[in-house]
Amino acid sequence: VQLQASGGGLVQPGGSLRLSCAASGFTLDYYAIHWFRQAPGKEREGVSCVSSSGDSTSYADSVKGRFTISRDNAKNTVYLQMNSLKPEDTAVYYCARAWRCSAQYDYWGPGTQVTVFS
Repeated sequence: VQLQASGGGLVQPGGSLRLSCAASGFTLDYYAIHWFRQAPGKEREGVSCVSSSGDSTSYADSVKGRFTISRDNAKNTVYLQMNSLKPEDTAVYYCARAWRCSAQYDYWGPGTQVTVFS
């Protein structure tokens, strides 16, 4: 089982990034995928989730209206489009799988660093 997040980088406030989560070793279609983030000295924060079919999504209040989660099961990939980035979005971002968005993750992979700087 592998979940590899990528697409992070350095960006100025107001900028955009698109993160990708590439899945392998399991059938992505069966799982919801979460994105969560962790900044130094802060607790882990759930950012967004997409259901296995892609029909249902959810967002943390802190990113609602700025981030969009989507998935392409044919490509075994889930995306997180992040617009209007703020310095407080700086964190390592991880993707994780769960049976449904209301369930706890059972696996996550290495994260990707997002840094928003002035």
